Amino acid sequence: MIKHNIRQNLQAVVQVATKYSDLLGPVRLIDLFEKYKTSEGLFYYLGSIVNLSEDPDVHFKYIEAATKMGQFNEVERICRDSNFYNAEKVKNFLKEARLQEQLPLIIVCDRFNFVHDLVLYLYQQQQFQSIETYVQRVNPSRTPSVIGGLLDVDCDENIIKNLLSTVNPASIPIDELVSEVETRNRLKLLLPFLEATLAAGNQQQAVFNALAKIYIDSNNNPEKFLKENDQYDTLTVGKYCEKRDPNLAFIAYSKGQNDLELVNITNENGMYRNQARYLLERADRELWTFVLSENNIHRRSVIDQVTATAVPESTDPAKVSEAVAAFLASDLPLELIELLEKIVLEPSPFSDNANLQNLLLFTAAKADKGKVMDYIHRLDNFSAPDIASACIEVGLHEEAFEIYKKTGDKTSAVNVLVENVVSIDRAQAFAEEVDLPEVWSKVAKAQLDGLRVSDSIESYIKAEDPKNYEEVIETAVRAGKDEDLVKYLRMARKTLREPAIDTALAFCYARMDELGELEDFLRGTNVANVEESGDKAYEEGLYQASKIFYTSISNWAKLATTLVHLGEYQAAVECARKANNIKVWKQVHEACVEKKEFRLAQICGLNLIVDAEQLQTLVKQYERNGYFDELIGLLEQGLGLERAHMGMFTELGIALSKYHPERLMEHLKLFWSRMNLPKIIRACEEANLWPELVFCYYHYDEFDNAALAVIERPENSWEHQQFKEIVVKVANLEIYYRAINFYLEQHPSLLTDLLQALTARIDVNRVVKMFEKSDNLPLIKPFLVNVQSQNKRTVNNAINDLLIEEEDYKTLRDSVENYDNYDPVELAARLEKHDLIFFRQIAASIYRKNKRWEKSIALSKQDKLFKDAIETAAISGKTDVVEDLVRYFVDIGSRECYVGMLYACYDLIRPDLVLEISWRNGLTDFAMPYMINMLCQQTKDLAALKADNEARKNKEKEQEKDETNTPILGGNRLMITAGPGGMGGAPQAPYGQTNGFAPQPTGFGF
Repeated sequence: MIKHNIRQNLQAVVQVATKYSDLLGPVRLIDLFEKYKTSEGLFYYLGSIVNLSEDPDVHFKYIEAATKMGQFNEVERICRDSNFYNAEKVKNFLKEARLQEQLPLIIVCDRFNFVHDLVLYLYQQQQFQSIETYVQRVNPSRTPSVIGGLLDVDCDENIIKNLLSTVNPASIPIDELVSEVETRNRLKLLLPFLEATLAAGNQQQAVFNALAKIYIDSNNNPEKFLKENDQYDTLTVGKYCEKRDPNLAFIAYSKGQNDLELVNITNENGMYRNQARYLLERADRELWTFVLSENNIHRRSVIDQVTATAVPESTDPAKVSEAVAAFLASDLPLELIELLEKIVLEPSPFSDNANLQNLLLFTAAKADKGKVMDYIHRLDNFSAPDIASACIEVGLHEEAFEIYKKTGDKTSAVNVLVENVVSIDRAQAFAEEVDLPEVWSKVAKAQLDGLRVSDSIESYIKAEDPKNYEEVIETAVRAGKDEDLVKYLRMARKTLREPAIDTALAFCYARMDELGELEDFLRGTNVANVEESGDKAYEEGLYQASKIFYTSISNWAKLATTLVHLGEYQAAVECARKANNIKVWKQVHEACVEKKEFRLAQICGLNLIVDAEQLQTLVKQYERNGYFDELIGLLEQGLGLERAHMGMFTELGIALSKYHPERLMEHLKLFWSRMNLPKIIRACEEANLWPELVFCYYHYDEFDNAALAVIERPENSWEHQQFKEIVVKVANLEIYYRAINFYLEQHPSLLTDLLQALTARIDVNRVVKMFEKSDNLPLIKPFLVNVQSQNKRTVNNAINDLLIEEEDYKTLRDSVENYDNYDPVELAARLEKHDLIFFRQIAASIYRKNKRWEKSIALSKQDKLFKDAIETAAISGKTDVVEDLVRYFVDIGSRECYVGMLYACYDLIRPDLVLEISWRNGLTDFAMPYMINMLCQQTKDLAALKADNEARKNKEKEQEKDETNTPILGGNRLMITAGPGGMGGAPQAPYGQTNGFAPQPTGFGF
């Protein structure tokens, strides 16, 4: 169509191509339109599919066709909106097309970042208007790239300035613009633009950064700008200045507090003084730590400038304190000392600063001890207690003493001499020099700690200080300085009324054996702890003094004990009775026992044994000393007391078990109910007193242990009736079997009696197995016969074995007939081999009882017990068994047995067989009674059958007649009256119909 008449057919071709574009494919259709060079057709065809296609060639061909058709708006639209064309290819096409309007090319280059190519092309084409269009209308943010491109092609500066003047500064990224120009070293070019921007009110930081760089490069008073302007980025400008002028970089960094950058630039350029001043002014701990780090190779230079310049120039105490703290935190003691000497020792506003003086002394004490003494003499405004404590901590004791001495703290000064210098002599000399009570007290304490007791007491007396009386008393008593202590205590009593002082004084009199002084002291007014003094005197063996103490306070309990030691036993017992105290009775009793005063000991003991808690201790005391009879006598005497308790009876029993065992049983029989039987049991076990042990077990309801004790020690403890009473009460059934074994071994004649007593609770099967294993079953035959009524297999087997062994066939027959719990096959197999025919007869009976017919009959035939065989055959009820036996009797010619079989097994023998056998063996005469009886019976049976048959036929006729006379559809022959509502009253059928008609009766009831 295109070939013959393109103008007439082009519209139709475009429509067909559009409709079948997916089928034919855009590539083939584009080739078709290009073949006939019809841009118009290609434009309209592609215009219909370009918005739906993602094929880059379709978009490119559409741009190409639209360009040729002069449809620049479509070209611009596709360039702006399409995402599927090849940007490089389209850019090159538009450049080659040299369009009058470059907006499509500008759009493509802007979208796909071909700005440099665009600027180069437009500059070469001298299309400055298009460049202005781009930066004004299309994308002002691309202005930096455009300016950079123009500078690259060495464009005239006036053109660039004019271009910048036409663009709104607010839409231009100043940072990028400055970067583009700066990289090409043409920064001054922007000065008019930046100043105009700033004048227009634009406060972007990038503007100020650019101005700062321009002023620095042009040396247009940059210091003033950097110091006064607050809008520029100090990091950026400082970095710019580093290689140009480090001082300007320092100004920028210091203004922005860019600490690390400032430190680096000052270190690199040796500007340590500037750095030191900045550090002091900045007063930042982290920055100080960084600069004073040991890794900083410039640290020494910085420290020198801080010490020499920065600190002396400063008048701000807070900043100087921060610097000092930084040196302290960085562990630079020597450098800190240098710094502090500069501040404190030389005239400065901080010379009298107490904190700095303290710090200087603290630091010197740790780092340079040789200077401390000089500092102490030169400085006056420091904290003496703190500095002295610090000196003591580092071992500068003389310096600490000098500090306290300088400040007039005499007590602390003597403390240093005593506790740190450890020179009691110097301390005593210092005390004599100052002659102050508190100093003498310190010296006295030191002398006391050094065990110079006499000197210490003398010093305390000079100080008239009784406060430390407790330690003085303790140390003097331990050292035996009683005379000196008396002097001290008399001094102390002038100002203090303390029990400890009076007590110690009284005890000193006692130890010095000044009993008269002691009695006078106790009669006078005092607050002494007399009992405590008496206790001490008693412990040290000063019994006379102890007696005086206890008598003065009427302490009968302790006085009694003291009198015992003085040998006054009767008086001691009287005191104990007055005290009426268990502890006293115990002490007096122990003393009396120790002195073998058993009469007095018994008096005390009777008051002790009634206390259960004291009884054990008393018993052990007597036993330990070997006074066994005295112990038993005391306990027997105590049984009659009103307060006698279980423990007394128990301990007496234990003592008798140990020392008089022949008397124990009598004691047990009298008092067993008042004893602690478990303890008596243990005593009997230890003493091997077996009858007594069994007695205790029995009365304590420990029947198991009682039985076991008898079994283990029967020689002395066994008695048959007693053992029977015990064993039937045990809880552990195993003991029964141990008892049975015991009797089997020791008393077999009484075994049956024991078994009769245990029958109710023992396992008979286990007992039988025990005796089977030991082959002693005959010993318990009476017991087995007695328990056979339980019909246990083990018992039955055991009895049957005994009866077979005894050849008692009569009892055996009764056993197997009355008790069936045994293995019949095994027993029958044993009996059929027995020599006596009676046992074989019993075997046949067992076989018959267990329906082993053939075996039973064979055994009976073997022993010619034909009667038994006939009975077995009859009982079996089996025709074949009966017929075999009949033939057997015929074969052996036993006519009597044959006749007996006919009568005994009458119902089980077939008549034809009887006739056959009788005819064959000439036994017709013997079988004739059987045949006569058989025919008679058959005749009767036939007659009965005939009568029964006639009755049945008559009954059937009657029934048939009744059915014939009965109407099929009811009694009324007229169906009209036999309906459901008729007079006939036929029953309604149980089922209804779905068509509305009631069912009619059929005559069969349903």
